[in-house]
Parts: sequence; C-alpha cells; structure tokens
Amino acid sequence: MHTRERLEAEVLKHKHSNAVDENNLDPIMVAHRYKDPTISLICALFSYGNVKQIVKFLNSLDFSLLNENDEKIREALSKHYYRFQKSEDVIELFITLKRLNKESSLETVFKVAYNEKRSVIDGVNACISKLRELSSHSSKGYSFLVGKVTEKTKGAGALKRWMMFLRWMVREDNIDMGLWHGISKADLIMPLDTHTYKIGLSWGLLKRKTYDLEAAIELTNSLKKFDKEDPLKYDFAIYRLGQGKVV
Repeated sequence: MHTRERLEAEVLKHKHSNAVDENNLDPIMVAHRYKDPTISLICALFSYGNVKQIVKFLNSLDFSLLNENDEKIREALSKHYYRFQKSEDVIELFITLKRLNKESSLETVFKVAYNEKRSVIDGVNACISKLRELSSHSSKGYSFLVGKVTEKTKGAGALKRWMMFLRWMVREDNIDMGLWHGISKADLIMPLDTHTYKIGLSWGLLKRKTYDLEAAIELTNSLKKFDKEDPLKYDFAIYRLGQGKVV
C-alpha cells in the first residue's frame, strides 16, 4: 500500500466519535468540554509528558478562575504544579490570559499578525509577545510553558504545542473544534513531536535529521502532496501510529 493510501486509511479509522475518550486519552478531551480558545490554549501548553498525567492535571484546574480577581486565582492555584511548572507559573498563566481577554482576544492578536503574510508563525509570535508584554514573571518553567518568539526555522523549537492549539482552533471534524474562522487550513504547520517525527522519517516524509521548526515545515509540505488544502488532517493519525510504535 502506498503512503498516501495508508495514511488515508488511518484517517478513516479515527473518523468516529470515540477516537478520543477515556480509553484513548488526549488533552483535547478537556478542551472539548469548554470549547473556549483560552481554555484550549492552557490545555495545549501543558500538553507535554505522559498523557494520563496531562489529562489528570488539566482535570484538576478550575477554569472559571479566568473570570476572578488575581488574589482569588493565586489562592485557588497555590498548590497546583505540573512537571517544570511550579504553582507561580500556573498562576501567572491564568492571570496573564485573563488580562489579555480584558484587552483583546487570542484570536484578534493572532489574526492581526497572521493576515499580513498568512504566516501562522507570525501569529504565534504575536501571541507569545503579547503574553510576555502582559507579565513580568520570569522562570524556566514559565518560559518553557509559553515559548519564545521564533525568528528562524532552522534550529528553532518546533512550537509543537502552539501548532497543536492552532489545529484545534482552525480545523473542524470529530476531533478538532474549529472555533476560529478566516485562517486557512493550508497554512497550518504540523505539531511535530517525537511520534510524528519518527513516523515522518521512517515513511520517507521527512529527510531532515534535526528536530526543529524546519522539520515540521518539511513534514507539512510532504503531506501537502496528499492534501494541499488540509495537510494536518493526517496529524492525529500519524501521532497515533507513532504512539503505537508502528513504523
């Protein structure tokens, strides 16, 4: 079976309502409950490490705190931490996103930058810059969580969690939520993680040996040969293949 046919068959496998459930965990499960971009971003940014632990942590968060004052947020999240993030980092993310929503919205900040050159990287950079502008908090955990502005693709982090957030926001099917409009699915970049990277290499969709943003773009361009309008429709299927150690 050719690569395209094999991928299309995998995509079909996941076109059912229980592609993501208690037996097939994914952080988007939590995001789906609220269908809110800000909550979805929190779910995406904490999506690293063991999926059971990610979902457990996300389930422990009270997202209604995004509407509360700073003091109440600090008090409620004082014992919440996740891997590299201490409670101060979790608190700061909630407070900063609350500030952003009072001033504008994630979608507006993203789109203003994206629309100039139809660049999702520019859009993500604008969101990261805005979060940095609204908070003076600095720690290794917080920097890892929010990410940094990316000015080059070679040797730069793949922005995996941000690119996954955009997939959730822009695409709409039984998995992705399609909460944002006016952004082309063709402009999205693969959320490159260890699973998609390994499958990309072993299936000849990726030649680049460096795990970076350039590799994510190369993999996306390979998938555009199969579907130029919606290359990320293959992402979830490739991720599950990698997770199942299929090569």
